[in-house]
This record gives sequence, structure tokens and C-alpha cells, in this order.
Amino acid sequence: MAMKLIKRGLAALGLASLAIAPTAAAEARTPRGPALWQVSDKDTTIYLFGTIHLLPRESRWRTPKLDQAMAKSQSLILETLIDTANPQQFAGTIGALGFSSGLPPLASRVEASKRPQLEAAIAKTKISRETFDRMETWFAAFTLLSVQFQSFGVEGEQGAEAVLRKAFAESRKPVGQLETNLEQLSFFDRLPESDQRQLLAGAIENPESSRAQFQGMLNAWLSGDVDTIGKTFNRDLQSSPELKAALLTRRNWNWSQWIERRMAQPGTVMVAVGAGHLAGEESVQRYLQSRGYKVKRLQ
Repeated sequence: MAMKLIKRGLAALGLASLAIAPTAAAEARTPRGPALWQVSDKDTTIYLFGTIHLLPRESRWRTPKLDQAMAKSQSLILETLIDTANPQQFAGTIGALGFSSGLPPLASRVEASKRPQLEAAIAKTKISRETFDRMETWFAAFTLLSVQFQSFGVEGEQGAEAVLRKAFAESRKPVGQLETNLEQLSFFDRLPESDQRQLLAGAIENPESSRAQFQGMLNAWLSGDVDTIGKTFNRDLQSSPELKAALLTRRNWNWSQWIERRMAQPGTVMVAVGAGHLAGEESVQRYLQSRGYKVKRLQ
């Protein structure tokens, strides 16, 4: 599960502040476009758009329907926002959560058979062993992944959130967030150590084996195949209830509550979150429907 969740799941689950995700060498053509929904009443419309956080250069996923929804929206809400004008703030959050004193050496946090892979992965980072030994296990996993994926052609600037944020900023429309950087990173920091070690084990496995898996996820996203995305997450997360609760269900419920509160105010808003949150039996839409809201799929 660890390999699949990290290399396929996190790209569509969100956690954009980590700024890492795999991609595929080639991009599939999309006949329909990524899924888009609408929740509305007499004076409020909220568009729900599922995203992939990092994508290959020249990815083509915008459609006329999505562009129309963007034009109608008065503001954009993303999972979280990194203040690029003040990077010290995000660095401070990473420092507070990602490092601790008195931790066991990182090598002791993986099986003995995996230690050569860990050594090779650390060597590629140009970061000292001492620094890694002070990292929380979850943060060490993402640090190793971020270096691996640099060779995959993935770019944060090409991710759906970055493109949407830029478009709204250019139109002088406000952009907000559902979670602070601290809240988002805390989901990982609060995971049981056993789950964090699953993430680390997945981070040091051969990244090439993830290409076909992620290509399938990317194809599903591009074609709006929400059923495949939902089934994938249910399968990948069922072996770890803590991970599922921390990364998926609790956040979906919280976001549905935010949307319900926002429905009490007039206006039009676009909410763009990882596609995994808008798929499956415990999606944001399902929570809204359980509260009596009608959710209409537009694309």
C-alpha cells in the first residue's frame, strides 16, 4: 500500500504544500476533461473541481466548461496557499513539524533489507545523514521523494492549482484556502509512527515502477473517470484506517462543512481540491448530499 499511496495517491489527494508528486512520461488525450460539479441554490453557486497537483509541462486539461465556470466565479478556494512572497513562513512551519531531537537514526526506521535502498536515496539528495536523522519519518519520506521526482518532468507551475491560482490572480479575483500550511502538514505529523514508516518504505522503492500506476490515475483524471479514482483510493487506503481518516475522510467532512457555511452567502465560488477528495463513497459531494444539497455534475 505504501508505494501505491505515495506515488499515485498523494498527487490526487492534495497536500499541495508538499509540492511533490509523480507524473508519467506521456500524457493521454482527454475526451471529456477532468470532473466538474456544481452545488447551487437561488443566490449561491459553488463549483467543485478535482485536481492533480503537479503535472507535466504543456499539460492540456482546460475545457470550455471549466473556463466558463472560472469566468463566473468571483473567487477561488484551494486546499492551502504557500506565500511565495514570504517563504520563511513555510520554512518555519517545516522546521517546527519536520524535525525533532532524540529521534532514532533513520536507517533504524526501515527494515534491514531496505537499508541499501535508503542509503542510495539519501546520497542523491546531497543532504547530510545527520540532517536526515533529525527528520520526522514522514518528512524524510517526502524529502526523498521530492528528489526522485525531479527527474520525472513534473512541475509545480503546471499543476492545476497553480494554473488556476494564476488565472484568478490575473483577473484580480481573490484566492483563499481551506487549510493553513500548519494544519495540512500536521495531518502527517500526527500519523502513528507505523504509518509514517510505511510512507518511508514506499519512498525508497524503485520510482520507475510507479509510472504505469500513475499513468492510469492521470488518464482517469483527464477523462473524468471518477469511478476509477474512487475505487483506487478505497483499495489503497483500506489497509490503513489511520491514513484514510487523516488524509481523506476527516478533511472531506471538514470541507463539506465549509461549503455548507458558504452556501449561506450569495455569490459564486470555485473550490479546487485533489481529485481523490471528490471521488468514492466518502467524497465531499456525498457528505453534501447527505445534508440535503443537490450536486450536479457539469463535466
